[in-house]
Amino acid sequence: MDQRFEGTPKAEIKVEGRKISRSPVANDWGSQLVWEVRRGGEVVAQVSARASDTYEITDPTPGQYEVVLQMFQYEGYEKDKDGKYTKSKFVDVSNKVTCTVG
Repeated sequence: MDQRFEGTPKAEIKVEGRKISRSPVANDWGSQLVWEVRRGGEVVAQVSARASDTYEITDPTPGQYEVVLQMFQYEGYEKDKDGKYTKSKFVDVSNKVTCTVG
C-alpha cells in the first residue's frame, strides 16, 4: 500500500533570541518532523520537532544559524550503498529563520 500525500504540509516558525517556535503543521502527513539547524551551510543538528513546538539553540559556537522545519517524505525503501534513501527525503515545511550567536 502506497502512502498518499494529501495537501502540502505548512507551518510558520519564528525566532526570539535563541528560541525557535512553530505553529501547528497544516496538512500534516504524520511522518517524522524535525528542526534542521545549519551553521555556515553545514547541518549541525537535526532534532525531533514532533514532541515540542519549540527548540532552543544551545550550541555556544559563534555564528549565524539557519533553522527550518522539515518533514520526511517516504517514497520507497531503496537505499544506496551507504544506507541513505535514494527516493525518500526530508522536505522543508516552513519558512527559514536565522539567529546570530556570539
